[in-house]
Amino acid sequence: MAYYFISDLHLAENRPDMTQAFFDFLADIQAEAEALFILGDFFSFWIGDDDTSDWLIPVKSRIKQASEAGLTIYFMPGNRDFALGQTFCKETGMQFLSDPTIVNLYQDRILLAHGDAFCTDDVDYQRYRKVIQHPLTLFVLRALPLSWRLKIAQKLRASSKEKQQMADQNILDVNLDTVSDAMDAWQVDLLIHGHTHKPKIHNNARSSARGTRIVLGDWYEQGSYLELSQDGFQLFSLTLPKLES
Repeated sequence: MAYYFISDLHLAENRPDMTQAFFDFLADIQAEAEALFILGDFFSFWIGDDDTSDWLIPVKSRIKQASEAGLTIYFMPGNRDFALGQTFCKETGMQFLSDPTIVNLYQDRILLAHGDAFCTDDVDYQRYRKVIQHPLTLFVLRALPLSWRLKIAQKLRASSKEKQQMADQNILDVNLDTVSDAMDAWQVDLLIHGHTHKPKIHNNARSSARGTRIVLGDWYEQGSYLELSQDGFQLFSLTLPKLES
């Protein structure tokens, strides 16, 4: 038995290959998984739990099916799907996690996070994050008509893509001092996060020259997941299926 961790799938209507890859992944781990942790950006964007788009129906159905079959699935919001809430989790059987969250697995105290809060060199983004994810902002956004929210999400995504193309790539990555401070504050020697799309296992993640930081990869070109068992942890990649157009 093992625990599995994924992040940054960015599921979207125009990428059915990623959706199918997720379905295949669920089927592959179903029999041996203790639990699955989704650490944010499961969707490319999320405009509200009241979104009834047709392409979301099989996604919800497959997650609910896996949950009812005994797979415990945890969801932590990311910077793209921060508006996903308890309604979606109740519909699918997922359990909601705050960002960050501590879990205890195999006698290890582990800090789980999406990862964008560690990118403190990007000062403009941290200001935006503080405003857009504020409970009052979320309350106002959820009160808007669905069509308005869709337009806002599309504008925000376009603006984000433009910024990423123009920005110094170094400021888009995590700040190592911020990571170390977080691990010290939470008193953990293992941190698992996504967001940066740079899958890797980093040692000596704390200022005390100990600790491990594991970064999950995105699912744009290939899938990425972490398996944690009594034998340790290992990052894996998987090939996205080629679907007929």
